[in-house]
Amino acid sequence: MNKYTLINDDRMKLLKKLKDNSVQLIITSPPYNIGKSYEKRIPLNEYMDQQEETLIECYRVLKDKGSLCWQVGNYIDWKSNMTPLDIPIFNICNGLGLKLRNRIVWHYGHGLHSHNRFSGRYETIMWFSKSDKYTFNLDTVRVPQKYPGKLSYKGPNKGKYSGNINGKNPSDVWIIPNVKSNHKEKTIHPCQFPIELAERLILALSNKNDLVVDPYAGVGTTLCAALKNKRRSAGSEIKKKYINVAKKRIKLLKQGKLKFRPSYTPIKIAGPNSKLYRRN
Repeated sequence: MNKYTLINDDRMKLLKKLKDNSVQLIITSPPYNIGKSYEKRIPLNEYMDQQEETLIECYRVLKDKGSLCWQVGNYIDWKSNMTPLDIPIFNICNGLGLKLRNRIVWHYGHGLHSHNRFSGRYETIMWFSKSDKYTFNLDTVRVPQKYPGKLSYKGPNKGKYSGNINGKNPSDVWIIPNVKSNHKEKTIHPCQFPIELAERLILALSNKNDLVVDPYAGVGTTLCAALKNKRRSAGSEIKKKYINVAKKRIKLLKQGKLKFRPSYTPIKIAGPNSKLYRRN
């Protein structure tokens, strides 16, 4: 629990302190350049130059068996034209030699309500490995089979379970609630991602005592998920108020008091008898 570093500084200051081939896993969600309170909106080409600068350093510090998970959404310009940020991010990472393993779609049920197009209810996580020999612990993140008792009805496995008894491989569409006002993990950060999201990546793509890094740490979700699962962790964040929240969350985690939504908790849907369901 004590094996973490969190600095109140620019992401490049953290990355340049790390040695070559020293990091097993990088998980982060950089600012999307859409004018949130923690970012200054800049031209898209300038923003992508900053992303490339960061990704070059990320490539340098990654181990050969390491992975990078870059969570992004969409950039909307002044004329409401949309650019999916995963497209230019892919081009940068592909040019560096990183290998795309999955384009994970994180789907959630709540978000901004659009008026001139369908409302956005997803973001993407680009999972890249540095080489073709990478860590992937599937058994740590298996999910329940849809029909766990189903048996094969013919062939050499007749009468045996047709699926893996330990569960199935999760799909590349993850349905996990985003952190809104009533979420138990909610802090002051306006775009906080849930611990469950980082935890699934950490369990699958790293091992105990590995180093997990978040260059845009925010309120410390990646660090909490890493420490919770006995990994070392490091992060950087330019906003002091977010650093303070992150440290408080880590302290609560050490005390066993941090509130978080357990992984694979079913999503509650309001039924006909719920006050939320009825229109008065």
